[in-house]
Amino acid sequence: MTDATGHPKAIAAKVFAVVLLLIGAAYAFGGGQLAALGGSWYFFLTGIAVMVSAVLVWRGSSWGGWLYAAVLAATWIWAVGEVGVDFWTLLPRLTGPFLFGLFFITPWYRASVVSGPHPAIACTGVPAVLALSIAGLFGWGFVAGDPHEVRNAKGLPEAVAQYTPDADAGDWTNYGNNAAGQRFSPLTQITPENVKGLKVAWTYRTGDYPPPVGPNRRFEATPLEIDGSVFFCTPRNDIVSLNAETGKENWRFRANVDLTGVTGSAACRGVAYYAVPAERLDTAVLNGAGHPLCATRIIGPTVDARLLAVDAETGEACSGFGENGQVNLKNGLGKVIPGYAYTSSAPQIASGNVVVSGWISDGQKTDEPSGVIRGFDAVTGQFAWAFDIGNTADHSMPAPGSEFTRGTPNSWGPISADDTLGMVYLGTGNATPDYYAGHRRDFDNEYAGSVLALDAKTGAERWRFQTIHMDVWDMDVGSQPSLIDLKINGETVPALVQLTKRGQNFVLDRRTGKPVYDVRELPVPQGGVTPELVSKTQPFSVEMPDFAGLDPSKPTGIDETDMWGATPFDLMWCRIKFREARWDGTLTPPGTDNIVFMPGSLGGSNWGSGSFDPERKLLIANWNRVPMYLRLIPRPEANAMGLKAADGSPGTSVGGNVPQMGVPYAAGLKPFLSPLGAPCLAPPYGLVTAIDLTSKKVLWTRRSGTAEDSGVTIGKTLIKSHLPIKLGVPGLGGTITTKSGLVFVAASGEQSLRAMDLATGDILWKGRLPAGGNATPMTYMGKDGRQYVVIAAGGHNLMQTQPGDYLVAYALPKAN
Repeated sequence: MTDATGHPKAIAAKVFAVVLLLIGAAYAFGGGQLAALGGSWYFFLTGIAVMVSAVLVWRGSSWGGWLYAAVLAATWIWAVGEVGVDFWTLLPRLTGPFLFGLFFITPWYRASVVSGPHPAIACTGVPAVLALSIAGLFGWGFVAGDPHEVRNAKGLPEAVAQYTPDADAGDWTNYGNNAAGQRFSPLTQITPENVKGLKVAWTYRTGDYPPPVGPNRRFEATPLEIDGSVFFCTPRNDIVSLNAETGKENWRFRANVDLTGVTGSAACRGVAYYAVPAERLDTAVLNGAGHPLCATRIIGPTVDARLLAVDAETGEACSGFGENGQVNLKNGLGKVIPGYAYTSSAPQIASGNVVVSGWISDGQKTDEPSGVIRGFDAVTGQFAWAFDIGNTADHSMPAPGSEFTRGTPNSWGPISADDTLGMVYLGTGNATPDYYAGHRRDFDNEYAGSVLALDAKTGAERWRFQTIHMDVWDMDVGSQPSLIDLKINGETVPALVQLTKRGQNFVLDRRTGKPVYDVRELPVPQGGVTPELVSKTQPFSVEMPDFAGLDPSKPTGIDETDMWGATPFDLMWCRIKFREARWDGTLTPPGTDNIVFMPGSLGGSNWGSGSFDPERKLLIANWNRVPMYLRLIPRPEANAMGLKAADGSPGTSVGGNVPQMGVPYAAGLKPFLSPLGAPCLAPPYGLVTAIDLTSKKVLWTRRSGTAEDSGVTIGKTLIKSHLPIKLGVPGLGGTITTKSGLVFVAASGEQSLRAMDLATGDILWKGRLPAGGNATPMTYMGKDGRQYVVIAAGGHNLMQTQPGDYLVAYALPKAN
């Protein structure tokens, strides 16, 4: 080759050399920081080598290409040695270096080489090796096995019981279909063989998006279907009835909610249905059709803390319920700042009472409203009982001038009931604020983070089981306690399965609260700002598979090699931040330094809960694997930052940095993300798992959702990848299961409703949604003989999914 100095091709090589020098310098600078923190030396050494390669390229020496090829070879060895052959974990480690290596196969590079050994080979053989290596990254990644997935080759276990529905088998009468919260349908028209034929049958829009006023409200409702009508609550708590076969509106009850102080995260996830017993019907009050008014009724909550009851046939307010069809849930709470107390989950009806709990604003201050649980007569709306954690012996309303105990743990998730045992089952959170425990009272500590069983008629405590001690991580029990009978040592045991944000899955005897499967107190990390209060042990459900997403082969579950990013620079940044933070394993106590905590605030399992096959005794659940970054902010620093409790005025919100007024520390909380918005933990972030509850073994685990709607954030803009490649994206919402052997789930960052094979977890069908499906679907049999599957598509800001106000129904095409 001849000297091409001044030739445009040589100039291009010099420009590339400068770019390569800058890349190497960035690697060396960040890599030096990482190495100083005790991390990998790869980035520092690679940066030095790349800078030397850049100088050689500038000088026209073929040694620059040879050295870069050696860097790539070393990068392959390092990357595969760290993470194996998983495509997604290799991607940020290899893609950047290999893409820059493409320059070495260009005419510009060939024209620039004027010295060095074997220049002809450097211009042909080395580039060929680079090209083959790039192809190898993608080819190897796609064909290699997935270390996070478990495949089932044994088929489904045989049915050992016969499911008996509480109501018409074709209806969906409760939030979880039955009061047990199983999310199971005995319908069999849609099967693994014909599910690919599902088409949109109808779509209904609530009118909440684009929002006419105020912030967009999350649409997370799971509808009910009874006798040909679909019932649900809108994001603004209107109660709507639709024709189940056409989606045409039957009626709409306007809730006229006051949104003052209510954040965009507030939601209404469901309503309850109640048929008044014949002996309690007031036949003197007739509706237009000559039937008793409100003989069947829909009862729903609101984000301004009311309980509504409307006639299921007409949508008229049930005037005999409370005051003109509503109950004020602020009664007995004392001072309530707007937005601090409301009910988001569907009420549960048991023993003739409507049982409601409520969401209390997280992290604002100590003196927040009570987390009291209450029962109201389902016919009259009259107060029946209260369970006040600060005064458990008294189930009455407070006397004038008094109020329920302020600042107690609350219960905000879905509720279950067993009318045979006369109990309702609820999960509890902790006393506000979330991330500090020095102010908490004995009764706060005893009841927080628990499964609680109450007498449905009186509100008296029947038992409780604590899933976490001295919670300072916001690990409230948000999943519905689900009831399923299991065969244990030849005896049928009425069991309760409790999924948790910790990722621990507890199986209890629902009569007593005693563990059915072994629970042990195991040591956990210590320290934090109140080391004297940190529990030395925590309960672990050692016989059940967990949804914590940690690697048992690693001492602390995750380490630096589990970090990720959209680019090599993201990857390096995340590794530095991981090394800078404290991570001693799950439940690392928070301090004034940064900690990583995992599972994070999303879970594990959240309010979407799991679904069950009560005949085959299977649990199917989607769960998250998303760490958070947390630091306690000393009060003087928090004051300087202007952190104050929300006062109920428009624009104030809960989330991110939380003030925690009344304790010595505010809290800085955020997802553990790179500067480009990519997760710092390697995927997957969302999975779906099936567990055989008899053998206590995982039947299968699959990644939940593709990368199609995921991407990186530049400024405030999400740039989607549009790659339909399995990633496993986080989500909120839950699964449902059918007797025909299907699992339906949306609940991810991918805007699709998916049908999975119950036997294998394979995706058999996907229906593209107009917005994020961050809700739990349901299914029913229409009067036209077709089985429908319905999902609310409303999006979710945390999932960065498209917001919307759609209720979408799918069905098989009509027979000719």
